[in-house]
Formats: sequence, C-alpha cells, structure tokens
Amino acid sequence: MTNDNQIAEMKDQIKRGFTLLEMLVVIGIISILIGIGAVSYSTAQKKARDSKRKLDIGAIKNAMEQYYSLCNGSYPAAAAGGKVPSSIQTDPYPLCSTETVIISSTPTDPRTLDPYDYDDGATPPSICAKNGATNLMETESVIYCVYLEQ
Repeated sequence: MTNDNQIAEMKDQIKRGFTLLEMLVVIGIISILIGIGAVSYSTAQKKARDSKRKLDIGAIKNAMEQYYSLCNGSYPAAAAGGKVPSSIQTDPYPLCSTETVIISSTPTDPRTLDPYDYDDGATPPSICAKNGATNLMETESVIYCVYLEQ
C-alpha cells in the first residue's frame, strides 16, 4: 500500500509544476512588456530634453534682454562660431552703465553639452536649438528658435 501512496504522491508533485510551454509563454509576455516600457522611457527622455532646451533658450533670451536694457540698446556679441557666449555680463565701458554679471554660465544642450547657436547679426537677433545645420530637437522636426524683441 505504501507503493500506491508513493505513486499518488509523485503524481501530485508532477501536476503542481509548470510545463515548458507555459514558462515560454510567460517569458514571452514579460519580454514584450519590457520592450514597450523601454520605448516609452526613451520617448519620455527625449521630450524632457526638448523641454529643457526650450527653457534654457528662454532663460538666455531673458538674460540678453536684460543686457540690452543695461547697455544702451545693444546685445552681447556672439562667441566664436556663432554660439551663445559662455557667460553674459556687462562691461562698464563703452556702452554699458555698470558692470553686472547676468548669467555666470549660460545653459548648454543637455545631450551634447554644446552651446546654442546665436545669430547676433540678424534683425532681430536669434537664439536657436541647433548646432550649425543640425537640429538639436529630438521630438520635433523643426528647429526651435526665439528672437530677441527689442
């Protein structure tokens, strides 16, 4: 009788486990969910960087407008290569009335750490989220630019 009990007990243990097919289906579903999550996370990161670029350019624009009001109607000169200067500060001679540090370190692109393009020769001058001809915006197809208004 013990043999019959042992056989019944072994059958119960075998029935409690998962088959290979069931395990493969579960692993497949989990991998699909991980793939969807990774794509969503990547898209969210790109949108966050684009949002930061827009906020950075807005802060630079505000600093340029403050410079304009302190320096008798002139904007700061572009840095080498048509880039936003690394800091925005006034010099008391010849145009500006006082020496003021407006931004000690201007924001740069969050992904490449390159400074934004600044065209001080245009009318009106513009600050753009681009590096030369390369659009830095990741989720938008157009280059984001703001124009100085004074």
